[in-house]
Amino acid sequence: MMRLWLAAGILSLGTLAPAVDVAEQLALAGVTEFKAAYRAWDADRFKAAAEQFRAAAEKDPTCSLYFYWLGTAHFHHMLQLRSQPPAAASQAAAQKAMDAASTALNTAIKLDDRHAESHALLGTLYGMRIEGNLMRAARFGPRVQKHREKALACGPDNPRVMYLMGTSQFSTAKKRPAVRDALTTLQAAEKLFETEANQAAGPLDPRWGYSSCLTFIGRAQELLGRFAEAEQYFRKALLSHPTDHEARAGLARVTGQRRS
Repeated sequence: MMRLWLAAGILSLGTLAPAVDVAEQLALAGVTEFKAAYRAWDADRFKAAAEQFRAAAEKDPTCSLYFYWLGTAHFHHMLQLRSQPPAAASQAAAQKAMDAASTALNTAIKLDDRHAESHALLGTLYGMRIEGNLMRAARFGPRVQKHREKALACGPDNPRVMYLMGTSQFSTAKKRPAVRDALTTLQAAEKLFETEANQAAGPLDPRWGYSSCLTFIGRAQELLGRFAEAEQYFRKALLSHPTDHEARAGLARVTGQRRS
């Protein structure tokens, strides 16, 4: 009987190992596709990256990192669709991508409750669902707070955690002091990104967010009337990410302001 158990264990390990290897290869392909999608800001490529991560998660459903990447790909797919001119089809697709991102990220934290970036992304997604609606604020507000607190507790030095905190602050800022607070958070994220850039990265380590952080700093400086500083950051963002439409639009605005 003992020999049968041992044989069964060896067999199960033998079948598990190839599945894990395949999952990692799928995830690596997904990261490559995600980076290309981010550079080109391409919805189809974000969707293709999500498919790679979904396949990886199916092969190894115990790996929280694959679900994190799946949620991240859907999150950026949603952002790309929202950046397009409004249309019923694109809005429906954006909502579908948002729902898929939430599902994947919730799975990620079930597998690893200390994954800071998954919590930060979930807090951002729940905040986006509120959209100024008091009923939705009552429903999603506590979730936003819970995930933000968890993200900061688990990843206080994570640049994407700080960047997502800053974008949330910026998006809800109504008055100048709130914009200044958002700017402070985003500038803290910028420093963390610069520190991260000097650290070696593994093939599945995330490295997204830096250029968008610069763009949000530019937008905050613009709102505060600091047009020279805003122009500097928009140009810096475009050097890092030439297809950043928000940075390009911001640069056009502030250079127009400085000439007038």
